[in-house]
Amino acid sequence: MTTSAEKLTVYAAGLVQGITLVTFPAASTIFTSAAGYNLSASQYGTMFVPQVVAAIAASLAGAGLARRFRLKAVYLAGLAANLTSMALLIASHSAESDRAVAYPLLLLATAFLGLGFGLTVPAVNTFTANFHPDAVDRSVLVLNALLGLGTALAPVFVAIFTGLGFWVGLPVLAAVLLLGLIVVSAKLQLRVRQVSTSGTSARGKRSLVQFAPFAVFALLYGFCETMNGNWSQIDLTALHVSATTASLTLTVFWAMVTAGRVLFALIQRVVPGKLAYHVLPFVLAGAFALIAALPSRPAASGVIAFGLAGLGCSALLPLTISFAQENLTAIEASAASWVIACYQLGYGIAAFGVGPLRDAGITLPAIYAASVIVALALAALSFVIARRRPSPRSLHPRPHAGTT
Repeated sequence: MTTSAEKLTVYAAGLVQGITLVTFPAASTIFTSAAGYNLSASQYGTMFVPQVVAAIAASLAGAGLARRFRLKAVYLAGLAANLTSMALLIASHSAESDRAVAYPLLLLATAFLGLGFGLTVPAVNTFTANFHPDAVDRSVLVLNALLGLGTALAPVFVAIFTGLGFWVGLPVLAAVLLLGLIVVSAKLQLRVRQVSTSGTSARGKRSLVQFAPFAVFALLYGFCETMNGNWSQIDLTALHVSATTASLTLTVFWAMVTAGRVLFALIQRVVPGKLAYHVLPFVLAGAFALIAALPSRPAASGVIAFGLAGLGCSALLPLTISFAQENLTAIEASAASWVIACYQLGYGIAAFGVGPLRDAGITLPAIYAASVIVALALAALSFVIARRRPSPRSLHPRPHAGTT
């Protein structure tokens, strides 16, 4: 019998994972500021490469690890990896003036963050679905909303702590919350039922070929989301917006991502998922065009543009996972992990690739203008993926348990 403590703890883990995940992008101006770590654009981008590699590896290996050990052990390992990441970030703060010491610590920190994300997120989704068997969609919606709330809160905390002259308060806060979660979670049963995921090899091979457009879509989506999540503050501060306003703009972006996912989940009967899947890439393309044309000191217009980008991003990733799970039944149990892995690859391309372009003299507005093409490619792919397919029954992925 699942207890209320187990349900609440898993929800809390989603919230804390969201805060932890955005800690590094939320502090982007600290990393690139001459008064902070003084990293170049390339160094800042490279900082996320270990995160991407570790997240992809963890998301692909997570199901196998859960079968071999227990899902609770995978979940606790993910929390521990997140805690290690925050501890390394805190340690780097004491050496931020010495790049030879601080930068390797940052690389290790992002690697552990990727590992923590890749292990924790699938685990909490599976726990949530199993703990609410009569309301799977609603419970997973709540979990993903809390994770999104965490991503929106991280920039707010950075702005508050920076105003207090103690920006490292954010990773300290995240570390305290993670430690509390580990202590509480270790005392709970956190058991899930066994679910068979077998299928024929022939169908699996055919589904792998059919998965190709989903993979490209997830990769391009990861690029688009990361252009906003990782580079928005640097773009705005270059346009002479205060660091506080830039942090709050990033909060608006993540808040709109979360609000959009909740909204489209609630109005599926009025706005079918298939329609949203076709329209949102065009919204994202329009947002990129607005961002590319932002004037100097764009306080309100910057918030509106990045908020619109958040709405454009909102339902695209969960809809991609849902379409894959409901239409590629032979690989249904692995579809979510594979989509997330491709998303992480796109994240890495934007996080790392933009840095060298900026160092080569290409401006962020020019890169945002080029991103319009990427968003339009998403629009085209949405018709390839959803053509002759009904709208998914659920906006959010259906987790699968593979162990007790």
